[in-house]
Amino acid sequence: MSTLTANLTENITTIIRPPYFYISGFTGIPNMKYYYVFLCFVYIISLMGNSFVMFVIYVDRSLHSPKYIAVFNLAFTDMCESTALVPNLLDTFLFGRQFISYNQCLANLFFVVIFLFMQSFNLIILSYDRLVAICLPLRYHMLVSHRSMFQLTGAAWVFAVLILLIAVGLITRLSFCRSVVINSYFCDHYPLYSLAAPCSDVLPNLVMSNLIACVIFYIPMVVIVASYICIIHTLFTITLPKDRHRAIKTCTSHLILVAIYYLPINITYIFVYMIPLNIRMINLSLTSALPPMLNPIIYVLKTEEFMVSAKRMLKRVTHRNVGPLTST
Repeated sequence: MSTLTANLTENITTIIRPPYFYISGFTGIPNMKYYYVFLCFVYIISLMGNSFVMFVIYVDRSLHSPKYIAVFNLAFTDMCESTALVPNLLDTFLFGRQFISYNQCLANLFFVVIFLFMQSFNLIILSYDRLVAICLPLRYHMLVSHRSMFQLTGAAWVFAVLILLIAVGLITRLSFCRSVVINSYFCDHYPLYSLAAPCSDVLPNLVMSNLIACVIFYIPMVVIVASYICIIHTLFTITLPKDRHRAIKTCTSHLILVAIYYLPINITYIFVYMIPLNIRMINLSLTSALPPMLNPIIYVLKTEEFMVSAKRMLKRVTHRNVGPLTST
């Protein structure tokens, strides 16, 4: 009987889930409160800018085109990503609340990473729009329709949700029997599951981590670069300089968004062993916080069609406010 009990005990796997984790974040950096104030300013501008972009697209019927479905989705994703990351970051470090419960940590991981997913997928969808518009202009309305854009964005959301649910599910099978200190500024995937390495088999989590990195950064970047190679090849076949300049102008805003999103991340990971941990975390936090603020500014300044709609809407609002005063 005792032998049977011992065998059963050996076969039982006990999953150790700590009641909380401790987010170490930025340590030993002087005057970090100024950085948190800066992030607060960035967050406010992000909310205002993306809300404005979404409002203009929703109200102005001239912007109810397939392309602006992706732009609207990008603004929505940017606003949600900022909300999932920056307020928690400020609450954690500015007010010294670095302990986070197990379930809250998993929720934080899910929402931050899913919106990073969607930012990247939206850039692919916008590159598809530019590719078809320049390389296949006669088939544009057939290939880029409201239905196709809704299908692309819907498929991206479903894929992102599924892969993040799998990633979070793989973490719930781990035992955290030693440290609970997460060396990051939020419940990041890799620093979180690496805590369980001495106590659990983290190979599935490692595979999932590499898959997430490929899907968020590397595959979209390759797809976007390939699309612009095709676009550049087509631009050389355009004989009229005026038409070529107009085609290039339609791509500039998207190219700036791509550069803002991918370049800092790739530089950080290329020189990961040469950059101190604190500097790396500050760079990554800026990479997560700045694009949602800059994206609406770039679209307002660089997209002539949106500028016209925004000015027309501001004139309407101004006339409504000034009208009653002048009449009295």
